[in-house]
Amino acid sequence: MQMQINSDRNIGIDEARQAVITDSVESALGRFSEGITLLEVHLSDQNSDKKGGHDDIRCLLEARLEGHQPIAVAHRAADVDLAVEGATVRLIKLIKHSRERLREQQSQRTDPDPSAPEPEDES
Repeated sequence: MQMQINSDRNIGIDEARQAVITDSVESALGRFSEGITLLEVHLSDQNSDKKGGHDDIRCLLEARLEGHQPIAVAHRAADVDLAVEGATVRLIKLIKHSRERLREQQSQRTDPDPSAPEPEDES
């Protein structure tokens, strides 16, 4: 899984902070990481012009899943760590839900599975 971290001009992200964010997100998404080709982390300070406030840090996670449209979630919190953690939890729930829906749709299909091997001719 490739990860890209972006932030607006009001949030300073140095290499150490990037490493902390990368480690926490990768460990949380561990079992889903093989299916994610790219994960973008967008951090922004929603009311930087007001000099502080409650839940003003926003983390948007956009995951590009193999063979599917990208999915995105956002979470707002008082600091960067809490915003990233909240968005990660939401992303995990969305990935689980998407996989369950896909399994359910596939189980209800009546047409033949195009990825299944062709039956051999017995003549």
